[in-house]
Amino acid sequence: MAFRRFVTSVVLGIPIGITFFDCVGYVARVDGISMQPALNPNSNTDYVFLSRWDVRNRNIKRGDIVSLVSPKDPTQKIIKRVVGLQGDVVSTLGYKQDILRIPEGHCWVEGDHTGHSLDSNTFGPVAVGLMTARASLIVWPPERWGVLRSELPNRRQPLHTAKSTNYH
Repeated sequence: MAFRRFVTSVVLGIPIGITFFDCVGYVARVDGISMQPALNPNSNTDYVFLSRWDVRNRNIKRGDIVSLVSPKDPTQKIIKRVVGLQGDVVSTLGYKQDILRIPEGHCWVEGDHTGHSLDSNTFGPVAVGLMTARASLIVWPPERWGVLRSELPNRRQPLHTAKSTNYH
């Protein structure tokens, strides 16, 4: 009888768990200093909840911290802040163009620790399809529990924002 309950739990639990991780979200460790001070202050490691739901529903806005597949190395995931959306005009920090209009279906992402991040200033606008999730909460360590706010420093605001940022 106990074996039967165990098998039933596994048979039901695995598909439910996979569906949750694939559709809703998961917890991931954030390494590195590129998102300091928002993440990993004092070189500590933060664990964040990554919401796949927001990316699936195209609910991404300027200031959000997102996880994405690196355009330089598709085996690596990176975490950056969205600075500009399609149609926005942004000033870059060392990219081949000083001012750039973000093409349709793309966004501009940067690390908060300017100069210590491989981001759009290195590889240019990023296809929205490379986004995998939006970081919404710090879940570990306990003293850092909290919601990650979507905010952009005034110095990184787009020069011009597009009227429509709909990715549909």
